[in-house]
Amino acid sequence: MKFHWFLPTNGGDSRTVVGGGHGVSAGAWSRPASVPYLGQIARSAEQLGFEAALTPTGAWCADAWVSTAMLSSVSERLKFLVAFRPGATAPYLSAQMAGTFQNLSGGRLLLNVVTGGEDAEQAMFGDFSTKEERYARADEFLEIVRRLWTGETVNFDGQYLSVKDATLQQIPDPIPEIYFGGSSPAGIAVAAKHADVYLTWGEPPEAVAEKIDRVRRAAAEHGRELTYGIRLHTIARDTSEAAWAEADRLLEHISDDDISRIQTGLKRSASEGQQRMLALNKGSRDGLEIYPNLWAGIGLVRGGAGTAMVGSYSEIADLVEAYHAVGIDEFVLSGYPHLEEAYWFGEGVLPELTRRGLWEHPDPVPPRSGPVAVPFGSPARSVSAS
Repeated sequence: MKFHWFLPTNGGDSRTVVGGGHGVSAGAWSRPASVPYLGQIARSAEQLGFEAALTPTGAWCADAWVSTAMLSSVSERLKFLVAFRPGATAPYLSAQMAGTFQNLSGGRLLLNVVTGGEDAEQAMFGDFSTKEERYARADEFLEIVRRLWTGETVNFDGQYLSVKDATLQQIPDPIPEIYFGGSSPAGIAVAAKHADVYLTWGEPPEAVAEKIDRVRRAAAEHGRELTYGIRLHTIARDTSEAAWAEADRLLEHISDDDISRIQTGLKRSASEGQQRMLALNKGSRDGLEIYPNLWAGIGLVRGGAGTAMVGSYSEIADLVEAYHAVGIDEFVLSGYPHLEEAYWFGEGVLPELTRRGLWEHPDPVPPRSGPVAVPFGSPARSVSAS
């Protein structure tokens, strides 16, 4: 299995849930998204064993390409899962940007293709296409880009995109993996043709298994096999009681007015995945543990991924195993604040998965001679958070 973390480029990070996304305004934050702070998160993530860091896209956050290009110089091994929208740039330029990033960073680029689920936000980018049109355009876009990455001279005249005698001078090495999510039939159809990794948001394992089955059958029609990943938050602590106490604390800082306002905005979303998230929390503070150790409280005020794994290290490892059993091999995680929560998960859950033979650090550091290190105790005592 692979584990990825998250870079909060949406204007900051906080000890409470930062809402926003999918057409709603962001909530309060306390840590600006500066290069020094995001660099702390990136360096901590790679030290702990996370493979990559997801960087979001949209009007509500900083540009993912520019942000990660800057952060690549203050980290060493960590890859960057750059979210981008096919309609925002031309296919040739995107292929060129990816090649430049990949080659200058030493192969540290992964790409999360986001078609855009909110018409109003797309209009801010000058894109007035419908959801179905965006998926059809993404299909053409990815065909052009993938052909360019193979060194082919591409002539393509599609319904939405066209290129003539297009040849990429610098081929990315290796070719970046494509991560793609989409719960609608149109989204699954595009993923089946082009994705390397299909991403879903954190529903109970049975629902995830059903969706994976649909994607797997669609990919098989193209003679393809995909890898499957899941996007979740996490609240991991030494004990189950401590973890749920933290979930309760986060919930206490969410006002009824904010829940009402943000839920109203999210219900206007054209994203099928977003509507599935809303169905899990039902806009209510009650019944938020929707599966053992799976909590839907985040989605009350945050668009997109709205569920969190909550529990002791062992309990969360059990839930990870449950997802792995239905076909999930990659986990894209985050928490509040992102720096401290990376340590809770990285020094608590990942070693437990190693003991179970399910995970190995991608860049293990040889043990040093000398005094034995003191076991990890509290992030508040061992982590500097500027």
